[in-house]
Amino acid sequence: MSSFSPSLEQLLRAHARVLRLSKKETLFTYGAPPDGLYCLNKGILRLSVTASNGREAVLSVLQPGRWFGEASLLSGEPHVHDARAVTDCEILMTPAEIVQKVLRDRADYLLELTRLVCIRYRQSLQRIDASILLPLQVRLAKRLSEVKKAQFPNISDHDVPVLRLSQEELSQMLGVSRQSINKLLKEWETRHIVHVQYGRVSLLDQDALESLS
Repeated sequence: MSSFSPSLEQLLRAHARVLRLSKKETLFTYGAPPDGLYCLNKGILRLSVTASNGREAVLSVLQPGRWFGEASLLSGEPHVHDARAVTDCEILMTPAEIVQKVLRDRADYLLELTRLVCIRYRQSLQRIDASILLPLQVRLAKRLSEVKKAQFPNISDHDVPVLRLSQEELSQMLGVSRQSINKLLKEWETRHIVHVQYGRVSLLDQDALESLS
């Protein structure tokens, strides 16, 4: 689902150029200058940061229709994370100079972009609070529900969503070991709440998952 009004969405797409990434290819890295506003058109993209010891923390897993890169574009500061393709991706990139001209000409569009930055800042604070205060099972259930909504926004309650998400990615998102994630998912598997496969998590009982979160 788009983050913008139909008119702004259409305008940004009309001036965008198409970028294609292969699986695991990098779109941009930490410290790279902002050169435009991006929209994931096809595929799955991961935003993450990597510590000096090589450990990666996943900030977000993006799904098609998601615009990103707005904070660096507005501030003029370098990107503060990496963006890499989880699968083959098609990305739209509207150049920075085009976006800036649009924002200068239309105060309502500037307000839309500013509102988006504020919403995502608030969501980041909520995730930080959750990572500190909530038990792991609650945090994991919440994250699986968030990914389900992103990957399957219109899925029927009777269908079983199969999330394209590995246990390693979940551990990076939640800042815990993969073993902790595996142990909890296996426990839920015995209760027929989820079914775990390589790089996939099927949500068998969404009501039970909702109650856990």
